[in-house]
Amino acid sequence: MVMVGSTSEDYVPVGGSSPVDVLSSIQHCQSVESLGEWRSCEQVENGTPSTSPPYWDSDDDDDSGPKPADLFGKFTWNIEHFSQISKRELRSNVFEIGGYKWYILIYPHGCDACNHLSLFLCVANHDKLLPGWSHFALFTIAVVNKDPKKNKYNDTLHRFWKKEHDWGWKKFMELNKIADGFVDDDTLTIKAQVQVIREKAHRPFRCLDHQYRRELIRIYMTAVEQTCARFVDDRRRKLQTLIGDKTKWSSFHAFWFGIDQDTRRHMSKDKTDAILKVVVKHFFIEKEVASTLVMDSLYSGLRALESQSKLNKLRTKIVEEDLPSPIIYIEDDMFVLADDVFLLLEKAALESPHLPLPLKEEKGLHTRSKVCSRTI
Repeated sequence: MVMVGSTSEDYVPVGGSSPVDVLSSIQHCQSVESLGEWRSCEQVENGTPSTSPPYWDSDDDDDSGPKPADLFGKFTWNIEHFSQISKRELRSNVFEIGGYKWYILIYPHGCDACNHLSLFLCVANHDKLLPGWSHFALFTIAVVNKDPKKNKYNDTLHRFWKKEHDWGWKKFMELNKIADGFVDDDTLTIKAQVQVIREKAHRPFRCLDHQYRRELIRIYMTAVEQTCARFVDDRRRKLQTLIGDKTKWSSFHAFWFGIDQDTRRHMSKDKTDAILKVVVKHFFIEKEVASTLVMDSLYSGLRALESQSKLNKLRTKIVEEDLPSPIIYIEDDMFVLADDVFLLLEKAALESPHLPLPLKEEKGLHTRSKVCSRTI
């Protein structure tokens, strides 16, 4: 079954079958002169240092298994004599990325969508895979224009499995716009970037190739910032309400300092796995592209804490310059509060939030239009 979507409408199954969860996606039109010849950014082109947290562009993951860069790849498909095509659908050659085989499927005259080019990413050998298989991937597909600034592309996140082994956009672009620079010498060029995600159920995970991550973070920066800001603001409001209730706050003060110091110390730490499972459950939403970037940011913060806790002089220096003093440190397999609970709560309620990503828009960004998702 081909699962399809639209850059301006909801993702829907072909043939109008049962409703499905929709994906959040963003439609873009940017330069393609760098980062895979798709999107240009002065910061990248001129070699300006990244404003991302330390280790953002590093794949020195201590965990065993393939690195994100090993699970990332690009594919270009040149469709010659495009104006002469009469077939309902066309398939690209099979290509392999992240250990899996894929192909691109297009409907030159639309798939249940008049006057639109339909475009999908598909698992090539889905009928030969073992029962229960699934490939979780984030991908970008573009139709190339003679003018790089007019390229048409879209990103999305999807778990490919038996019943959803094809995913894409029913209305990727209007057919009457293809003649506006998209066909060069009667050749239509389609490019794809695919990132297979190696999941970690027990901790925030580094999941994207560093260049692909830097490319996406400029597109989804606002969504990432809003996610982090909402979380911090919500927790701070609740804490301020608690502190504002003098009866409850004084009661907690009496309870906490009535406990002996060793017990307080024991209650101020917990297993890292237990904490990180809660973090993953709270922040990671499988069908949101920005969610993978939030997890990457959390992963970078975790690595910074690990480095500082190990007293690595070089990394400690970087962390001290770029990040605030952490309220926790890592001791073996435990998260330990760096100060007394009471002092930390008061500090958290009064201090302004420190977001893991810069608030300002970086030079070189282009205007973007967001596609809102809804369940049908």
